[in-house]
Amino acid sequence: MKNVLIIACLFAVSSSIAQNGFINLFDGKTLHGWKRVVGSGEYTVDNNMIVGTSVANSPNTFLATKKEYSNFILEFDAKIDDTSSNSGIQIRSHFDATENNGKGRVYGYQCEEDPSARKWSGGIYEEARRGWLYPVTLNPSAQNAFKVSAWNHYKVECIDNTIKTWLNNIPVAYLIDSISKKGFIALQVHAVTDSNMAGKKMYWKNIRIKTNNLTATPFPVTVFVVNMIPNNLTNNEAKNGWKLLFDGKTSDGWRGAFKTNFPDYGWRIDSGMITVLQSNGEQGKNGGDVVTTKEYSAFDLTFQFKTTPGANSGVKYFVTLKEKSDSSAIGLEYQVLDDKLHPDAKLGRNGDRTLASLYDLIPANKNERYYNPPEQWNWGRIIVYPNNHVEHWLNGIKVLEYERGSKEFEQLVAISKYKIWDHFGEAKEGHILLQDHGNEASFRSIKIKELK
Repeated sequence: MKNVLIIACLFAVSSSIAQNGFINLFDGKTLHGWKRVVGSGEYTVDNNMIVGTSVANSPNTFLATKKEYSNFILEFDAKIDDTSSNSGIQIRSHFDATENNGKGRVYGYQCEEDPSARKWSGGIYEEARRGWLYPVTLNPSAQNAFKVSAWNHYKVECIDNTIKTWLNNIPVAYLIDSISKKGFIALQVHAVTDSNMAGKKMYWKNIRIKTNNLTATPFPVTVFVVNMIPNNLTNNEAKNGWKLLFDGKTSDGWRGAFKTNFPDYGWRIDSGMITVLQSNGEQGKNGGDVVTTKEYSAFDLTFQFKTTPGANSGVKYFVTLKEKSDSSAIGLEYQVLDDKLHPDAKLGRNGDRTLASLYDLIPANKNERYYNPPEQWNWGRIIVYPNNHVEHWLNGIKVLEYERGSKEFEQLVAISKYKIWDHFGEAKEGHILLQDHGNEASFRSIKIKELK
């Protein structure tokens, strides 16, 4: 009778899984269906868990499924006991045997397991390619979802070009991207360079996947969407008030800063980009700055940008066009700069003319690890709240904040190049401006959401 009950229970569990459409990727006993790729980290099975163990002097090690998956819903439980460890699970990933001097390298999306004080668990990283795509700073309400030394339930939904993640039933990341539509799933044991970190363990269990009859799970419209498809606006973004400022094809909505029309020369629109052309670094001497035809007060503005080596440009806001200037129009400026090659990076005070800084006023507090060099895309974000609190972001990470019109702000203006203009940066509304600083710089995916 006892054996009959056991068999009946197993059949009931199996039927439940079949009815829900999920298939177990881990049988709880063996690593059947999985293979280790790259590195020498160890993977064993213990008490219905896959246990990963770090090994000294090893690069990232991955335990990958032998099968590839495109559209799916993946669920698993993960645990890490040590806050100094780090892990993740690869999705739609690949292996290139020619990389790393012939030792091979795994690349592709990774759903993060991050027990550190950074708290980016559930975020989306792209291994060995573009780096962080969705740091969880973009969704701070989810940063405390991961529990150290406890089991954490993950859900990852990949349907067409949309990737969403949940951690312990809390929505975390929402990514739109089309660079990889199919690949394997893999567990990561992170690289160890400090021998004291060898032997750290991470655990996974209840790994299952559903690949048929998929229905997209609704995500709160308040969660920020990272959309990597150029000049594209999803239904979720549109419902949340976002609009494209650049359609990727025309100059509609833009004009020269001191013109009635878009410049006839000095700018180029093609390949989904609006590009200011090289003119020997002379500020505003070619086509001149371009501005939005509309003015804005409180807003959330995002934009992708790419410069040539040594280039200088910027995105300005609260541009009234009332101040007299013999070069660029005047406004608060999100600096776009090659910090390593352009001399402006060493001018000003304390780095307040470097990339993502509030030009000549407040330096950006940024880590070189989280932004890309010239000729690669970065994305900026400027948020101006109705109460005049302002934030600059770079690739999903906040790098500075200030209060527009505050005493502290006015003191900074008083010791800057802007001191000659009364109430600089305090206008009620103004244009958004792309700067012609005489160097080639391209912009795309320029989006705005007006805040009330």
